[in-house]
Amino acid sequence: MKINDPAPDFTLKDGNGNDWTLSDHRGKPVVLMFYPGDDTPVCTKEMCSVRDHWSEYQATGAEVVGVSTNSVESHGKFAGKYDLPLSLLSDSEGKVRDMYGANSLLPGRTARAEFVIDPNGRIAYQKVRPIGLFRPADSDILEAIRKAQ
Repeated sequence: MKINDPAPDFTLKDGNGNDWTLSDHRGKPVVLMFYPGDDTPVCTKEMCSVRDHWSEYQATGAEVVGVSTNSVESHGKFAGKYDLPLSLLSDSEGKVRDMYGANSLLPGRTARAEFVIDPNGRIAYQKVRPIGLFRPADSDILEAIRKAQ
């Protein structure tokens, strides 16, 4: 995918077992944060950073969600344990990960990747790190959201 390409639509379950569909959020920016796994040291640090900057994300009007192959139950426990305010979506079969090219160099694993989707449903920003490096600073993602509006 490239900048300005239409973002592939999808429906996944969140940590409460509710359906979450990308196209339902048109009209505002959406941030998809792909990550390898719940309750792992680096992923926990990254998701807690989003939590700690949550008021800044909310001020942009963007919908921010995490996506991994963990189960709905795992997401519910992870979010509860760390008081994470964002929805965590279960891509248990890795289909959305594959659609977005958020694949790790390790087969069947999810890379750390961020996509900002503009209010019209187009890719405005993408960063995929298949070798597992930390995601960009929250300030970089927040700036990408502002540019997408």
